[in-house]
Amino acid sequence: MAVSKAQQKAVAKYEKENYDKTMVRMVKGKLDAVKAHAQAHGESVNGFINRAIDEAMARDAQNAE
Repeated sequence: MAVSKAQQKAVAKYEKENYDKTMVRMVKGKLDAVKAHAQAHGESVNGFINRAIDEAMARDAQNAE
């Protein structure tokens, strides 16, 4: 189904107001492994990366105590 220009604009506005974006670079081939891992756990790549970040930050905070 085609998406209208107005809908594209609304989505872009929503994302700009509600999300920060960054680029993640990885060596060739690693993205395929990340995709496979995320899919095996029922997650999107974005969801997996965010979960990994959250877990690492929580672990680092716990280790700092």
